[in-house]
Amino acid sequence: MSDLTDLGLLLLAGFVAGGINAIAGGGTILTFGLLSTILPAGPGRLVAANVTSKIGLWPGAAAAAWAYRGSRAGQPAWARWLVVPSVLGAVVGVGLLRWLPKESFDAVVPWLILLAAVLFAVQPQVARLGGRRDAGESTDPSRARMITTMLLQLLVGIYGGYFGAGIGILMLAGLGVLGMGDVHALNAVKNLLATVINGVATGMLVIGAAIGGFDISWQHVAALAAGSIAGGLITPPLARRLPAAAVRRLVSAIAFGLAGYHFWREWTG
Repeated sequence: MSDLTDLGLLLLAGFVAGGINAIAGGGTILTFGLLSTILPAGPGRLVAANVTSKIGLWPGAAAAAWAYRGSRAGQPAWARWLVVPSVLGAVVGVGLLRWLPKESFDAVVPWLILLAAVLFAVQPQVARLGGRRDAGESTDPSRARMITTMLLQLLVGIYGGYFGAGIGILMLAGLGVLGMGDVHALNAVKNLLATVINGVATGMLVIGAAIGGFDISWQHVAALAAGSIAGGLITPPLARRLPAAAVRRLVSAIAFGLAGYHFWREWTG
């Protein structure tokens, strides 16, 4: 493919991924998969694809958080504490990505994609779990449940800093048990926390690239960022009109196919 074709495909993938991340999660599967075929072959290709995808999609996460700002009204004050494990987890995750051998990342990528694919496939059940409570119900969780959720959020932050596909779905599951409102309210908080995780990771990755720790394809970042911002802004107001089930099936099929491709590549060397 030519460079212009690559950039056009990434612009479209960024738009779709930005929209998917805004209403559920798992859009990273599309952009990482595309970048893993576009970037030059080499031992660090998958890490470069992961880093480029993460940085390119962060502006879309910020745009989605802004678009959902109205749905965060009335959230309890304790919800802000979830930012702390998000930041700490992102720092640890990027550290693992930096210091673990690139071969380790290559080996776990198929499993990470498979995990994200499974999470995306079960997203309707997660959404129903989160929607069982109405926004008017009490949102004051027990101390044990709050501590458990913060620990889960720490793990989500670590996973988000290291790879990140499907963190939105993981957060919907964790936030749903806290009784923070319907799925739209959950999405509002989820998008804000995703912006925090990806923002911290992006800052660390940019610094890492400056000192030679990471390879970033900036022209591909620009294409992804432009697409993801548009997807993150346009999708939330239209979320209820989108054929979510059809989109979910398509992304799940792509995700399982991508996981299978990487398993096949690992097994065949």
